[in-house]
Amino acid sequence: MASLREIKNRIDSTSNTKQITKAMEMVSTSKMNKAQQNTRSFLPYSKKIKEVVAHIAGGSQNHTHPMLMHREVKKTGYLIITSDRGLAGAYNGHILRKLTQIINERHTTADEYAVIALGQIGYEYCRKRNIPVIKSVLGLQDQPSYKDTQELVTETVDMYANEEIDELNVIYNHYVSAISQEVTVDQLLPIEHIEEAETTTSGLYEYEPSEEALLDKLLPQYAESLIYGALLDGKASEHAARMTAMRTATDNANELIDDLTLSYNRARQAEITQEITEIIGGVAALE
Repeated sequence: MASLREIKNRIDSTSNTKQITKAMEMVSTSKMNKAQQNTRSFLPYSKKIKEVVAHIAGGSQNHTHPMLMHREVKKTGYLIITSDRGLAGAYNGHILRKLTQIINERHTTADEYAVIALGQIGYEYCRKRNIPVIKSVLGLQDQPSYKDTQELVTETVDMYANEEIDELNVIYNHYVSAISQEVTVDQLLPIEHIEEAETTTSGLYEYEPSEEALLDKLLPQYAESLIYGALLDGKASEHAARMTAMRTATDNANELIDDLTLSYNRARQAEITQEITEIIGGVAALE
């Protein structure tokens, strides 16, 4: 059995760890709430640009814009959104396992795909496994602004327009609730599922310049909004996952402290009993 001093040292060490995890839980909770607010604030813009693009595309006589047209897929791009640091439970593991699963199922050679990595964990994972990473953004803020990723997002959309990649998918954790996140795989390019506007109202608007010229400008912006929206969603999930992980760590520390305290009391009681027995034995020896 461990000595009283050893047990006491373990109790003190676990208590210090619990204070750290509790503080990290509170910080992550605050960041999660802020990330949720950012996501909600971005939704009106995302919804409106989709509405405008849908109306123009729905009223257009032909849909020949390359971002709306499917072409032969020779190379697929995967945009993965992970964190830059750990202590977030299975948040990163779920995303990276999904990436590996998709690669194994869909591709036979590394020439058929490439990864755009947002986050240090995903970048290092791909680098160690020789998964080709063509672009990356590391060290993102906990509450990223559009400017933080604007260059990468614009370059990614340009890669599709220049036919360097023929399809772009994003893999991230979708925020469901504070304790639940779902690994999500969305096809970003070519753009699909744009609900067409009522063609009967198309005559009410005159476009200057032409509808095609507006689509040339708006479709890249719409694709960029999809990527940035996924990033905001992923960040909210990251903070939620870290909050849950730290809460679990705090609960485990409390359980360990209770067990150690019980062991300490038992050891102390045994020591006291031994001392009393020795005193009684000594008295008996003197009689």
